[in-house]
Amino acid sequence: MKIVSVADAHSAPNPHHVDARKIYDSEHAIAVVITLEPGEALKKHATPVDVFFYVLEGTGVVEIGEERKEVLKDMLVESPAMIPHRWMNESREIFRVLVVKIPRPTTETKLL
Repeated sequence: MKIVSVADAHSAPNPHHVDARKIYDSEHAIAVVITLEPGEALKKHATPVDVFFYVLEGTGVVEIGEERKEVLKDMLVESPAMIPHRWMNESREIFRVLVVKIPRPTTETKLL
């Protein structure tokens, strides 16, 4: 059995310059916990595989394609491959989301 503590996982450098901690990485999937401080946002990007997001804490705004929605803790959001998307924290509190990419990407995410 392998148990990973998010608090003990290291934030990896990323083009968004936010706290992003990879907590699962196998030949089949990747899972990352992203923490956005108030006012932080991801740059718009397109992922080469389908992604689902699960909101762990706080309130955030997600844009996928032309849609923009506010989401809350315990909501799941699906994002199809190659559709531009991004996350924003427009609140005054921490926002955390679990990002799961299945299958594991074989090419890089494209910043737009």
